[in-house]
Amino acid sequence: MPRRPIRVTGAPEAPLRAALAALRAELGIPDGFPPEVLAEAEQAARVPVPPSHDATDIPFLTIDPPASTDLDQALHLSRQGTGYRVRYAIADVAAFVAPGGALDAEAHRRVMTLYFPDAKTPLHPAALSEGAASLLPGETRPAALWTFDLDADGNPLSVDVRRALVRSRAKLDYSDVQRQIDSGTAEEPLALLRTVGLLRERLEADRGGISLDVPEQEITEHDHTYDLAYRAPLPAEGFNAQLSLLTGMAAADLMLSSGTGVLRTLPAAPDGAVGRLRRTATALHIDWPHHVSYAQLVRSLDPGEPRHAAFLQECTTLLRGAGYTVFRDGEVPPLTTHSAVAAPYTHCTAPLRRLADRYATELCLAASADRPAPDWVLAALDTLPQRMADGGRRAAQVERECVDIVEAALLKDRIGETFDACVIDVADGKPHTGTVHLESPAVVGRIDGPDLPLGERLRVRLTEADPGRAKVRFVPA
Repeated sequence: MPRRPIRVTGAPEAPLRAALAALRAELGIPDGFPPEVLAEAEQAARVPVPPSHDATDIPFLTIDPPASTDLDQALHLSRQGTGYRVRYAIADVAAFVAPGGALDAEAHRRVMTLYFPDAKTPLHPAALSEGAASLLPGETRPAALWTFDLDADGNPLSVDVRRALVRSRAKLDYSDVQRQIDSGTAEEPLALLRTVGLLRERLEADRGGISLDVPEQEITEHDHTYDLAYRAPLPAEGFNAQLSLLTGMAAADLMLSSGTGVLRTLPAAPDGAVGRLRRTATALHIDWPHHVSYAQLVRSLDPGEPRHAAFLQECTTLLRGAGYTVFRDGEVPPLTTHSAVAAPYTHCTAPLRRLADRYATELCLAASADRPAPDWVLAALDTLPQRMADGGRRAAQVERECVDIVEAALLKDRIGETFDACVIDVADGKPHTGTVHLESPAVVGRIDGPDLPLGERLRVRLTEADPGRAKVRFVPA
């Protein structure tokens, strides 16, 4: 499920900082790493397991937010006959993390990097995640190197993955990349990112897949108040995401062909969930003709438009139910697909930030080389789905609580004001308790009132906004 990105710019006020610190303490979020984990990470950073293949002659580059230093992926695109060659290097975490060691055990406890508006709690110590394992520019790094040869329409003709040494030449951010593409000054690798990205988006639409462009909420602090604005994803972010999807789909196919793997699966959304979305679309004045599919509607929306942004956030409810499915010895599970991707898919492109990706990568390397998977990978498979589910629930709770805290900070000085909103949820068995989504600012909060009309617009009055309690509450005006 896509995170609801939220970012605080400027120096957060003391009440907001205190509320976020209290949340970390309440949830038991670790503050730093144990000494033995740090010591093992420092040692591993000095002596990683080196791969035999050298691909440092390929001029890779990375595309990430400007402040990011935990760089999982590097890319290089070129023409190949009438088609294209895509090289996608993924940080090789297994070259640093010894199975069964203190570092490995800590990663299994943390499961994934947790993001807060003011900080992050990383999966691995900075010596690795922002240092020796990160694909930083000018540094030689071990990686899992994926090579795709695509035809003129973007379909894979061949797929290869192997361990290799790589070296990124440049760290770019999405704004720079988009400016170069728009101005026509992008050299071939970046120009082809747009070409290949558009081809892959077209293939996604053809197979019925959908990528949700959930906009980032940016909270700006000034003069002791907060302003909220949406930042819609740039097209370059979507193009880059298509390379990650391409890799995740190829990885799933490799594991399915080998008979052992871990997939990211999602059943089709029930009709009732789509019906609720239709009522929300009506409340937000979004035209959704019955002959238009959900995927077609989402592709027509503008995430920079507040009503569309609000609806896109509600669309993430259809992704609930995603999980990790393990199989082995050729016993393929009944469900192998991810309904939003509309194909078999797995997570394998963010191993610095997500535990499962390290295991998926090892399974793919083994399948590509036609050799058995490592024993340490097979030993962890049965418990991996539950571990990832637990970590995912904790990450979702962090996300939900952080959004509540920041929204309460945004509205704390507006108690008593009225807003236009729509009812997006009504509690089962409690028709007087529900959830509303304000039209502006884009805030979600609890509402208490008689006979709440699901999917209908109404005026609401703010009765509570307390960052310390992470609560925003409304009543019908």
